[in-house]
Amino acid sequence: MSSLLKVTGISCRYDHNPVVEDFSFELAASDICCLLGQSGCGKTTVLRAIAGFHNIDSGAITLQDKTLSAPGFTLAPEQRQIGMVFQDYALFPHLNVSDNITFGLTHLAAPQRLEVCEQMLELVQLSGFGRRYPHELSGGQQQRIALARALAPQPTLLLLDEPFSSLDVDLRRGLALEVREILKTRSISAVMVTHDQQEAFAFADQIGVVDRGRIQQWDTPFNLYHQPTSRFVADFIGQGVFLSGHTLAPNSVATELGEISGSRHYDWVANTPVDVLLRPDDIVHDDSSGKRASIVNKVFAGTSTLYTLELATGSLVESAFPSHHDYKIGDSVGIRVEADHLIAFKRR
Repeated sequence: MSSLLKVTGISCRYDHNPVVEDFSFELAASDICCLLGQSGCGKTTVLRAIAGFHNIDSGAITLQDKTLSAPGFTLAPEQRQIGMVFQDYALFPHLNVSDNITFGLTHLAAPQRLEVCEQMLELVQLSGFGRRYPHELSGGQQQRIALARALAPQPTLLLLDEPFSSLDVDLRRGLALEVREILKTRSISAVMVTHDQQEAFAFADQIGVVDRGRIQQWDTPFNLYHQPTSRFVADFIGQGVFLSGHTLAPNSVATELGEISGSRHYDWVANTPVDVLLRPDDIVHDDSSGKRASIVNKVFAGTSTLYTLELATGSLVESAFPSHHDYKIGDSVGIRVEADHLIAFKRR
């Protein structure tokens, strides 16, 4: 499938200091991607460069094979056919919802603007809200209106800058799924930046994990979690701990919890010292197991309880037990490893 958006080897600077270096990714038509990383990693700079708000020092940005940015050239933001949804909604407080949505549609006659507005309000499930003002809306409703305004001009690409970060956790997850459904229904391509992993997992088809101005891994949410290609990504994505071991075979490692194997093969020689990443779902509660661990911490999470377990050697692992088990700190429990994916890295 041909790419709609191409970001090819771009570099960006602030006050002559490099912020983004050799940054590349491609986005196919109708796909949704996310740039995921901590504050200051460079992800928002990339989004601003795509939008036309920041110049690039090297590389190129193209949309439908049309150059948007190159060294010494930056197409004006209003000429890019790109919509943008901001973190703080950026609605005009003195305009009602209808006027906010149609603000960028001055080229249309009034009846056409009204028709587009009604379509957008129906799309974001806020029909009848046209005469209200932003201060009369909840945070989630304001973000829906911001989305409607960004989609009204029918952009080729939508950019979203931490769009749900000001909302509470439950609303954030739900709205991410709703916005994804809206974009998929209309086959709209989108790039979002966020620091929230669960938000990225709920929203995106592909995720680029960003650190120090570079993409560390570009992959599906499933592969990022189960097949991280670097220790940084393994540490950053999800929960888990590293357990020391040594290789027995290309797909097998000996640890204090026994042999752990998986479908991934490594080219290390036997007895190579490694660290194996174990996720909470890799450690299974099993009263019949001879391997025991002591509970040192617990966090109740509704459908499950996350236990921190201390092994006989003092090593710590984590496990998510079904919540109908209610063990106390200090209890000894039987455990076994049930890992389908072997994630290992040479010991530091």
